[in-house]
Amino acid sequence: MDVAAVNNNYATTAAQTNQSAAASTNTAVSADETEDLLNSAAAVYEKSGSKTYEIDPKAIKAAIDEANSAEARLQTLVTKLFGKQGNEALKAGGMQWSKDFWESLEVDEATRAEAEEAISEDGYFGVKQTSERILNFAKALSGGDPSKIATLRDAVEEGFAEAEKLWGDKLPQISYDTLDAVRKGFDEWEASFKTE
Repeated sequence: MDVAAVNNNYATTAAQTNQSAAASTNTAVSADETEDLLNSAAAVYEKSGSKTYEIDPKAIKAAIDEANSAEARLQTLVTKLFGKQGNEALKAGGMQWSKDFWESLEVDEATRAEAEEAISEDGYFGVKQTSERILNFAKALSGGDPSKIATLRDAVEEGFAEAEKLWGDKLPQISYDTLDAVRKGFDEWEASFKTE
């Protein structure tokens, strides 16, 4: 999922969470729109009889900024991976995402090592760190309110389904492993409220 999709999912979730009339679109959210969403998201939720939950707009903005930065790093890495072959394919009228292209792709060892590190168990785009970022973002959106878990869980599932559709086929296994880790994280988060 790209940053525009994250921004769109954030806008949708913020609108649902705040029960406002704001709705996301299929276009990227501009910096001004993101700021407006962050300001409108600074809601306080009070549960009858006890705990108050408050959305932290700064945590949400930090997560969006980090996602934008990570997207730029990933684009740089992908550009290095495609190198001359990718540039030639683009000049020839667009990238052909065929099996032949991927099987013939030549990657230098330094770039291959960098990519493997990025998706390794402890890598930035690995299952552990990616699932933690998704869960932390969900928690920031909810302000920690357990009544929002189902909405956020559904948003993640919808985003994953959209990613599959955009990919046009089954995603790489690391994506499914990450989704499983996120699901487990939601289950653990939800269970933590049942023991309070």
